[in-house]
Amino acid sequence: MVSEPSETRRTQPTERASWQEWVLPYQRPSTRRALWQLANTLVPYLLLWYVIYLTLGISLWLTIPLIVLASAFLVRIFIIFHDCGHGSYLSSRRANEIVGFVTGVLTFCPSNHWRWEHAIHHGSAGHLDKRGMGDIWTMTVQEYIEASRWRRLHYRLIRNPLVLFVVAPFFVFVVKHRFSSVKAGRRERQSVWWTNLSLIVVAMLMSWVFGLVTYLLLQSAMLMVAGSAGLWLFYVQHQFEGVYWERGDDWDYTAAALQGSSFYKLPRVLQWFSGNIGFHHVHHLSPRVPNYNLQRCHEGAPLFQQVKPVTLTSSLKSLTFRLWDEQSRRLIGFAQLTRATRLPRV
Repeated sequence: MVSEPSETRRTQPTERASWQEWVLPYQRPSTRRALWQLANTLVPYLLLWYVIYLTLGISLWLTIPLIVLASAFLVRIFIIFHDCGHGSYLSSRRANEIVGFVTGVLTFCPSNHWRWEHAIHHGSAGHLDKRGMGDIWTMTVQEYIEASRWRRLHYRLIRNPLVLFVVAPFFVFVVKHRFSSVKAGRRERQSVWWTNLSLIVVAMLMSWVFGLVTYLLLQSAMLMVAGSAGLWLFYVQHQFEGVYWERGDDWDYTAAALQGSSFYKLPRVLQWFSGNIGFHHVHHLSPRVPNYNLQRCHEGAPLFQQVKPVTLTSSLKSLTFRLWDEQSRRLIGFAQLTRATRLPRV
């Protein structure tokens, strides 16, 4: 959120040219930094699988913390995958595709299909008329009031924290990503097929080492923990106090990036495991900035110094947000809506 009201934030050509000049030096991929990040992420993750194998016959209390730690590395692997999808991680397009495919298999994400859907998210974030793909379903107050009782009940179920941060991540990564969208092109559909085939091969190899049931339990636990953490990050990045949403021609790219994407200021260790994605305002303004340059870009461009951070403590308030009130231009909870409209509880 920037200090100026959203009504006054209109992107002039000179302003856009200005921020493009500021971020340009940070858009250049660094092979050295990328390879070092791959090494300090993939090697520990694979070693953790080996140590988990060793601890299984000793004590479950040794295994559980290792699963949580491996899940944290899985979040970091997803950020690398994410950058490859933007073509920003390495200078070579082919290298981005290879690393993106491998990290996609590790995170159960089909690289080309995910890239296509994520591009839609970047082009529509903060746009009320373009909700529905690559975002978390959020109804406006008016939509909720006009919805049927069953639709409101369904929406309340979907927005329940247990469903949103436990059930939904597991469903998305394990089930949803196994199928392509009916709108997807041939290349995107093939990406799903090749990823699924690779996952079958990996599952066969890991089952040979761990046993089928043990492998499925371990992998499911990691995906659930990593998925929950990842979805929380995504949620806070676009659903926070003061967030920007607009309709039609009032929607503005720069304002949507700086006010519709949060600066999630995390403790250093969490920032490392989340691959600097807390600098989401920078990422949405310029997706070509790789994750290892996001902090330096934020600190080096004067425009970003106006952005108010969301802290780990203040981000917990986002759990109360459920609906967008177009009248007050803010997110509200169900309790506020019920008091204001006297809707029957569902």
